[in-house]
Amino acid sequence: MPVNHDASAVAPRTPTRTTLLLLRLKAKALLVLGLRGPARAVFEEIATIYPQDVLAINSLGYDALNADDLPTALRYFEKAVHLTPASTHAHFNHGFVLEALGFSERAEHAFRHAVRIDEKMDRAWYGLGLALVRQRRFPEAIEAFKRNTQLQSMSPFAWYQMARVYMEMKQPEEALTVMRHLNGFEPKVAAQLERETGLSLGAMD
Repeated sequence: MPVNHDASAVAPRTPTRTTLLLLRLKAKALLVLGLRGPARAVFEEIATIYPQDVLAINSLGYDALNADDLPTALRYFEKAVHLTPASTHAHFNHGFVLEALGFSERAEHAFRHAVRIDEKMDRAWYGLGLALVRQRRFPEAIEAFKRNTQLQSMSPFAWYQMARVYMEMKQPEEALTVMRHLNGFEPKVAAQLERETGLSLGAMD
């Protein structure tokens, strides 16, 4: 039997940068066309050939998240953290999925990583606050929500959570102060808090 001396016939060629770029372009084109399934298949191919490619890993994580497949999303985002430990977004994504799965202590750890890297990442402060609320560590949660509102003063979410936490802490006066402030730019959210807490904004007049 003749011996084949062509190395390419017995071993796969080393993937090139050009191949990676072409696969990325293909995946992005499929996403533009709304073909998420085929795009996911391309990203999976990229992740197999280039296991260190963070773009593919994150794309697969987001795809799983959009499909409400949280365990799969967690697996990809954990890998993204391993590949890019200095990335605030990697730690935030990791924390977001952990919080959604109910792993509040691990989520807290991830969000704290994110704000240590970038203390101005407002959504990480918000996520940290939620993780602390789940652990019933209310004073720390208040501080996290305050940091969020300092960075995003017109976003109602942290103000809403802050009022709820003050009620848990049996501090209705503080909750009313937050609700009054919130009423100045998000009256619908303030009204929702009135219904939920039984407090009345008129009580401060």
